[in-house]
Amino acid sequence: MTALPVLGRGNVNAFLLRGRKAVLVDTGTPGSGPRILSMMKRCGVVPGDVTAIIVTHGHIDHFGSAADLRRATRAPILAHRGDLGAYSVGRSATPLRPTGPFGRLFAALPPIHQSTEPFVPDELIDDDYSLADYGVDARILHTPGHTPGSTSVITDSGGLVAGDLVAGSFLGAIRDRPALPPFHEDRARNLTSLERVLALDPDVIYVGHGGPLDPVRVRRWAARERRELARRSHKPSAGIRATPPNGVQHP
Repeated sequence: MTALPVLGRGNVNAFLLRGRKAVLVDTGTPGSGPRILSMMKRCGVVPGDVTAIIVTHGHIDHFGSAADLRRATRAPILAHRGDLGAYSVGRSATPLRPTGPFGRLFAALPPIHQSTEPFVPDELIDDDYSLADYGVDARILHTPGHTPGSTSVITDSGGLVAGDLVAGSFLGAIRDRPALPPFHEDRARNLTSLERVLALDPDVIYVGHGGPLDPVRVRRWAARERRELARRSHKPSAGIRATPPNGVQHP
């Protein structure tokens, strides 16, 4: 697993999985294609070596250069069907539900609302998905909550790319500590997804912003987040959407 810092010192990350072949996870912001290709070249990977491009979810800082990189590598894009609406219009999935004051501030700024070239993924994923046919010993996991179509990737060797299930930094802050991302579509469902991947005992957790993170620290953070959600569940004005046991959201 190789982190490719797309923006700043890990403020936005893409990742390169290497096995018999190479798979790219996430594509950064719009216009990041040349930088990602350059970093891949420094790792000894040329565009023709890439067998797949995985987009973890429908926010512009993760799929911004997907169409460009598909042209450059001729590799298929794999993404979950739940975020197809964002990909097909080239804009971040909505609604953007802030997790705190920073999210409310960031939601009003231009970067999250920029657009990029729309695309339709070549493989629309509905559930967990093996990457063996693409030359890497890993699988995609459906981990909804941050967005409906959020996914993570876990390798057989124990590396986990968690997308925005949890943050390790944003704009350079709290770089090596678990933290809430600025937004979650459904914070409670996101935590359930995080607990699911933690149960797989990853050795290291790579995230879209900052990191990598120690799974022990992430488990402690997730336990605090579970207590916080329980505390807030009796406060309707707190803005936390609890997911019913059957996973169905009601209006």
